[in-house]
Amino acid sequence: MREYVMVVGSGMMGSGIGAMSALAGNKTVLVDIDEARVKAGLEKAYACIRLREENGLNSHEEAQLALKLLETSTSMTEVADRAFLVVEAIIEKVEAKQELFAQLDAILPPEIPICSNTSGLKITDISKRCKHPQRTVTTHFWLPAHLVPLVEVVMGDKTDLAVAQKVLAELKRWKKSPVLVKKDLPGQLANRVFQAIIRESIDIVASGLATAEDVDTAISCGMAMRFPVWGPLKHLDAVGLELGLAVQETVLPDICAQKHANGYIRDLVSQGSLGAKSGKGFYDWSQRSIEADMKKRDQFIIEAVKITSKLDQQ
Repeated sequence: MREYVMVVGSGMMGSGIGAMSALAGNKTVLVDIDEARVKAGLEKAYACIRLREENGLNSHEEAQLALKLLETSTSMTEVADRAFLVVEAIIEKVEAKQELFAQLDAILPPEIPICSNTSGLKITDISKRCKHPQRTVTTHFWLPAHLVPLVEVVMGDKTDLAVAQKVLAELKRWKKSPVLVKKDLPGQLANRVFQAIIRESIDIVASGLATAEDVDTAISCGMAMRFPVWGPLKHLDAVGLELGLAVQETVLPDICAQKHANGYIRDLVSQGSLGAKSGKGFYDWSQRSIEADMKKRDQFIIEAVKITSKLDQQ
């Protein structure tokens, strides 16, 4: 009987995905290349589940059951005859994913969906060596996967719509908020919108119009505050499309429209200023902690999820 979700790759993303699968009541197996990795991944998944319980996103009973439903393995073949869904969450290199998908395609019946958590690669390319590419689809979970509701379900050139719809239905059962992208676009859906914001943000800083901190504050304390319940297109409908059109005609001609990365970020990278990991990027990280900021980020997401869940029930 096929009642398992197989998550291949037990790192930061795979452990969060596995936790959400188990919290949905699925028997879930984290698969990785050695015992040390899967053991570490299992501990991360446990931590994800406990965090959700501690913050009221899941009940004690749900969390305890999920902890029992999580298993580990170092062999995909051992799990293949029990899995009804596979999610890949390995390194973001197309060659590695192609090799893995070819192996999965060979050991799984053609009706079993094989999903990739890729954030930027095309599922069409990842599945090139598969004999059954119609059952392959992107499921891009957003970091942190155990907190952010969004999952982008992206169809490849040969993906069967029925497969995508089946995966969408399963993700909704996980209490996720999946969206369907019907074309295999670079950057999928949300990253394309995000890159437009990043492009303009970098250009404003590079032009000396505002500091990086002020740009982030303008976004975080302005438009982003309403995004959980009020997306940009709903905003246009609310204010009136004629006003939205007028603003576009005034502002768009002056907005950055570069097709390549801004020279400002290229210079930072060439100088070794890579962000928090190097101590400096757009911010000076020598006197501040990225870990502390991540903790604040996660706590805000938790509270936002709780509030939006309550609003959805009204």
